[in-house]
Amino acid sequence: MSETYNIYCDESCHLENDGQPAMVLGAVWSPVDKRREIAVRFREIKRRHGLSPTFEVKWTKVSPGKSRFYLDLMDYFFDDDDLHFRALVVPDKTKLDHSAFPGQDHDEWYYKMYFDMLKVILSPTDRYRIYLDIKDTRGAEKVRKLHDVLCNNLYDFSREIVERVQLVRSHEIEQLQLADLLVGAISYVNRGLRGNAGKLALVERMRKRSGYSLDRTTLFRESKVNLLSWQAQEVQ
Repeated sequence: MSETYNIYCDESCHLENDGQPAMVLGAVWSPVDKRREIAVRFREIKRRHGLSPTFEVKWTKVSPGKSRFYLDLMDYFFDDDDLHFRALVVPDKTKLDHSAFPGQDHDEWYYKMYFDMLKVILSPTDRYRIYLDIKDTRGAEKVRKLHDVLCNNLYDFSREIVERVQLVRSHEIEQLQLADLLVGAISYVNRGLRGNAGKLALVERMRKRSGYSLDRTTLFRESKVNLLSWQAQEVQ
């Protein structure tokens, strides 16, 4: 019997010339029928720490003063068997040479990376609804292209596997806020940053509970925190 999953995607430092070497694409996924239960639990944690249920969780907001709150969210992710995370890390974008691959530019490569990130999650026997945070004016074009790439690679020409790829606003969806938090932690590690004690505490909690260093590829079938450290092909 097939299952339907929601996949919530976020990204960090994905632009070609943003001055940041490391790029991270990530996704949190869970069964559709657990969506409300997860959102309610998330809001309960916010209330317990004296925050409004509409408070938007973001990696950029993590500070030493809110460490306990964010650590509770991290623990909730690891304690809930319905929540899973996958990320693709490109440690150094400066090594990319798109000109060595005919017909490839940064945008084309970006969609290939998105497919590489998502392909471990997607099964031809299940159905998926993919949600991306609205970040720029090219959002609608990005959604169309990503849906096409995913379906073509899965031979899903009738779009029965990947039912939709849709833009949403992160402040309205707790699971997307969780994706932002986890992607932020992975990015922090892979950019070699250490300046924020609150963020370091979250990174250490994620390392301890996952059992991984967060800067290397995990086991392929790892289902809780699954990471791919993608290396650019050396051009001879």
